[in-house]
Amino acid sequence: MSRRLISTGSPLEKTVGYSRAVVDGDFCFVAGTTGYDYATMTMPADVTSQSRNCFKTIEAALKEGGFEMADIVRATYYVTDTSYIDAHFAVCGEVLGDIRPAATLLVVGALAKPEMKVEIEVTAKRRSV
Repeated sequence: MSRRLISTGSPLEKTVGYSRAVVDGDFCFVAGTTGYDYATMTMPADVTSQSRNCFKTIEAALKEGGFEMADIVRATYYVTDTSYIDAHFAVCGEVLGDIRPAATLLVVGALAKPEMKVEIEVTAKRRSV
């Protein structure tokens, strides 16, 4: 199986030189995903909504690559303030509570834009049938 690039269609992907996700064999690597609502191209103010939007975008990328959320084996979370952790983890529990991938949380000084409070990247491995 050859390498396949998954795109959201954003011109930024070409400008910056990245893909939303890359499928390589039985693996799908989803790039750091922030909380934009791509239907409205808006960023909600609260970390809970941003986290939900991250997972919505991640799920769409995985699905396009032929993967499911249950295939996620690794997740890395970046938040810009320790006060966001509990709300973010609540969403992680809703989405990944039964999947339980290996995960890491990092508190960072900032993300690319000041309105971004959370960024999530995941790796998925296709399960054998």
